[in-house]
This record gives sequence, C-alpha cells and structure tokens, in this order.
Amino acid sequence: MHHAASEDLLKVVKSRKFKTILADPPWQFQNKTGKVAPEHRRLNRYGTMTLDDIKALPVSSVAADTAHLYLWVPNALLPEGIEVLRAWGFQYKSNIIWHKIRKDGGSDGRGVGFYFRNVTEVILFGVRGKNARTLAPGRTQVNLLGTRKREHSRKPDEQYDIIEACSPGPYLELFARGARPKWTVWGNQADENYQPSWDTYANHSQAHRVAAE
Repeated sequence: MHHAASEDLLKVVKSRKFKTILADPPWQFQNKTGKVAPEHRRLNRYGTMTLDDIKALPVSSVAADTAHLYLWVPNALLPEGIEVLRAWGFQYKSNIIWHKIRKDGGSDGRGVGFYFRNVTEVILFGVRGKNARTLAPGRTQVNLLGTRKREHSRKPDEQYDIIEACSPGPYLELFARGARPKWTVWGNQADENYQPSWDTYANHSQAHRVAAE
C-alpha cells in the first residue's frame, strides 16, 4: 500500500518543496490480539495505515531544507508518533495539546481510553534544517488549544490559524479532508460524497484531492 501512496504523493506535489507540513495520519489502534480496537473500527471507513506505511511516506523529500512539521498523534501512540517524526527527517522540539471542551468550557468526557478517558490529543512539533525557529508570533503562542469536538476524528480549524501565524509557507497538509486556501492538500477523504476539484487527475482515484497553493 505504501508504495502507491508514496507515488501518489510525489505525483501531486511534483517538484515543490514545503516549509511547513501538517499531517493527521490514519493510525491503527491495536488491542492485545493485534486486531484494530473495536471503538476505533469506524476509522476503517477511510482506511488506516500501518506504522511502517506511514513512516515510508516520502515526506523528507517534499520538505524544504529548513522546515516545520505538525504531526497529530493519539495519546496511546506517542512513541510511534516520535518514530514517524524521525523517519520523516525531523527532530522533535515541542507539542501543542488539543483540549476537547464542552459548551460550558469543561472537559468533554465522551472520548475513549483504556486507562483514562481521553480529553486531549497531541500535535508533535518537529523541525529540520538551520534557523528553524517559529516565526515571531510563535514565541507568544501558548501550546494549548481548547475547542469543542466536531464529528469523529475531525481536528479543529483553529490549528490552521496557529500554524499560519507561527510557521512559514508554502504549506502542505497530508491526510487532508478538503481544499484550503494557501495550502496544498493530499489525502484519503473521510467524506466519500465530495467531488474532486481539480482537472489534472480527473480520472484518478477519487480518494485524493489537490488544492492550489
């Protein structure tokens, strides 16, 4: 699988290099028997990838010499997240925590978890190259994002404002759900009802969508 995904990513990106990359991989959660955990079976609606598949994506070759990476990782898979970050050629530096809140501002306790009920998810922040500090707004940006949950596995739109303020373009989103101004996007869509918005790959897999930068 990862060969096809890697080829498709390179085909979409062509020769462009990106200074900032955001990724929300479809991680596999496994229980003791090695099967995908029941509470996460619905993730299969848009496919999961093995750790090796995710690590094998050619992210290093599409990143600029100096670049930032924002990598979403579930609490249970933090070690795997660090592995992916390193495999893609980045050094871990910090994180942003997404705190899922209710309308009244309290923790949204509807999350799952074997040991604790998860109300947070983590964005690992990694860098590569020289002079890879965040932009000036990043020096005052706190690393906590408190927003309400939306549909399953959907990440908060506020992440884009933070990333665009703290990291330079051009921007690439991997495993994206749709087009976004200023971003090149690539990914397997959760929503199977959308129509592709590009011409070049009109007869290509409908699982992929590209937006102009």
